Amino acid sequence: MSDADAIIKAATNKPVDYSPGLEDVVAAKSRLCEIDGKAGKLYYCGYSIEDLAQNSSYEEVCYLLWYGRLPRHEELEDLRRIFRETRELPTEVLGFIEHLPHKAHPMDALRTIVSLLATFDLNPENTPEANLKRAIKLTAQIPTIIAAFQRLRMNQKPVAPHEKLGHAANFLYMLSGEEPDEGTAKVMDLSLVLHADHEMNASTFASLVTASTLSDIYSAVTSGIGTLKGSLHGGANESVLKMLQEIGDPNKVEDFVEQSRAKKARIMGFGHRVYKNYDPRARILKEYARRLSAKTKFSRYFQINDELEKVMQDKYGRRGIFPNVDLYSGIVYHHMDIPIDLFTPIFALSRVAGWTAHVLEYWQDNRLFRPAAAYIGSAPREYVPESNR
Repeated sequence: MSDADAIIKAATNKPVDYSPGLEDVVAAKSRLCEIDGKAGKLYYCGYSIEDLAQNSSYEEVCYLLWYGRLPRHEELEDLRRIFRETRELPTEVLGFIEHLPHKAHPMDALRTIVSLLATFDLNPENTPEANLKRAIKLTAQIPTIIAAFQRLRMNQKPVAPHEKLGHAANFLYMLSGEEPDEGTAKVMDLSLVLHADHEMNASTFASLVTASTLSDIYSAVTSGIGTLKGSLHGGANESVLKMLQEIGDPNKVEDFVEQSRAKKARIMGFGHRVYKNYDPRARILKEYARRLSAKTKFSRYFQINDELEKVMQDKYGRRGIFPNVDLYSGIVYHHMDIPIDLFTPIFALSRVAGWTAHVLEYWQDNRLFRPAAAYIGSAPREYVPESNR
């Protein structure tokens, strides 16, 4: 029994039932996502992430998460049409983005604008159908928010959404003003597929806690964005790139690992609360990072990563510490000339499908989240007047 557990038992006189970070606590039932951490497997609605990465598109994955099945051709085309028709932001919202501080973190801007969009939704209906429409529209608009903020902070005019491009290609188009080549658009689409859902992660749980109060879907997604920003969650991919820049050379990797180990500092991109094997998303992205690195001047980042993985596997692989998706997602985005502080907003751009799918599912049998806390403070005592203290 740990010291903390002993304190809890003494203070409460009850059996210890405490899981720090709610680790391994089952908080909800879901048909959406399954993780086999020991085997390093990930499934969306029963489909392996490898099959979806090879054969699917982000729009198809969105449909799968929202409806629980793969769409027929006409259903997928209809969803793509709705995405294209609902991408634009209200003029007032674009004006608000323009007045945000240019030095603000893009995640702060995204969280603020998603919250603002709630004020433009005047539909009083709170039905499953109305909330699904909100989920689809939010998913369509978030790329526009991110791209508009990025261009405005660079003193460039926002690029209006493209009338024909798919979700991933349109986002890259709005960032640069140029249509991406097919290969680049495919890699971005693949990344969105890989990040679309991940069971009961911190940001999904935050979204569900908000939704369980019967708040609205904008509030739930805002909670998800705020949680995703943290460096122990979505912000980890930013930290990986900064780490690679700090290392600077593959020959310095082993010294960096040893120094980090001596300082008990976390090495970003390794280890996962659930996976005790190689993160399947990292395995898929690694190959794309390799291909992109071979074509660009930034190949040293992949070389550093490759050496870092070898050193870490040698030192910690037996302890179940393997690469996670953050180790390679940042490299992939970096090779697309995407600024480092946009990495986490892109994560949100994808994960909004998972957040909203979980919210819609949870609302079918809603129960307010109200966990208990183990009190470890003072025993009951009498109040002492200020004059006698």
